[in-house]
Amino acid sequence: MRSLLWGRGVSALGDGLWFTIWALYLTRIAGLPPVTVGAGLAVASAVGMAAAVPLGAFADRAGARPVLVVLTLVRAVAMAGYLAVDGTWSFLAVTVPFTALATGGTAVRTALVTGLVTEPAERVRALAQQRVAQHVGYAVGAGLGALVLTADTRWAYTLAIAGNAVSFLVLAGATLLVPTPARTPVPTTTRVVLKDRPYLCLTAATAVLSLCWAMLSAGLPLWLSGWTHLPLGLGGVVVVISSVGIAVFQVPFARFVRTAHQAARTAVVSGLVLAASCALFATTAGGSGVLAIGVVGLAAVLHVVGELGYVAANWGLSVRLMREDAKGAYQGATEAATATVQMVGPGVFTLAVGGLGGPGWLLVAVVFLAAVAPVPALTRWAIRTRQPVAAR
Repeated sequence: MRSLLWGRGVSALGDGLWFTIWALYLTRIAGLPPVTVGAGLAVASAVGMAAAVPLGAFADRAGARPVLVVLTLVRAVAMAGYLAVDGTWSFLAVTVPFTALATGGTAVRTALVTGLVTEPAERVRALAQQRVAQHVGYAVGAGLGALVLTADTRWAYTLAIAGNAVSFLVLAGATLLVPTPARTPVPTTTRVVLKDRPYLCLTAATAVLSLCWAMLSAGLPLWLSGWTHLPLGLGGVVVVISSVGIAVFQVPFARFVRTAHQAARTAVVSGLVLAASCALFATTAGGSGVLAIGVVGLAAVLHVVGELGYVAANWGLSVRLMREDAKGAYQGATEAATATVQMVGPGVFTLAVGGLGGPGWLLVAVVFLAAVAPVPALTRWAIRTRQPVAAR
């Protein structure tokens, strides 16, 4: 697990670096029209959602470790390929494998971790440690990305892309150091998860909570710029608060999801807290000064708590209720659901918050509440269709 943690941290550093610079690199250095970039990313995301379950199912048959290594190496090659992008087709040729394999790769990595760690509570703790390493890497990478943007020269972007490609090679090497998990009997069909209605319904409901990520990336900037008199830099402060909170508290939050029922309750609390955060943001309409900044800060703290709860509950439910002989396929379904919500998230906040203002925040709050309302009942339904151990 230590090897995986170091590998994940290094690759997350590369991700943070790339996510900071990609928009300017592709439009200014590679010379691509913004419409082409947006359409290409949408196509790649759609492919990723469609491929998540098949990739997970393939990992169940071929082994999570070798599949993850291959996916990581392909993404390394694709990242290096961005240096040769000079038009629409070359952009699609590297963006589709790089972006699409990210969703399936996350599912396979979760399957690998759960194959190495057999005790359910320790599985969630191990996944939480992976996320902490990821966010620490993101933070460092974003800082390096800021330096690249400051230099704003082709050679700086070239070094950044090459460095990100190398980070994937480090992750692949770290994954090779991991022992092969014990193999379980392969299910009779790779479509087993698609027939598991309780699991799919529960996954769809909890995935809605992943809108919390678009709250900060899309909703808050639109709100600060269009509906308040607060400094735009406040959005960056909120992101820092979120990153620090995740790094410090994600592992401790694992204790709240030691059973499936606890995970369901944590998901409900997460939805309530995120709804409260939205309501607080709405009260700052037209606001300025210290009081409004304090309210935004309080909303940011509630957002962190809600996000921590959602992530922990998502692991607690998806890992505990999956079939042990189909880890990859089940985690693929979970990642596909989350990716679907992430795909529409920016649009939701653009229409709701950007278009409606304060009422838009309240509308999103209602969405959070509606999503978590059936989670306890769906969890009981899922438990009834599994071995009694799922409830413990």
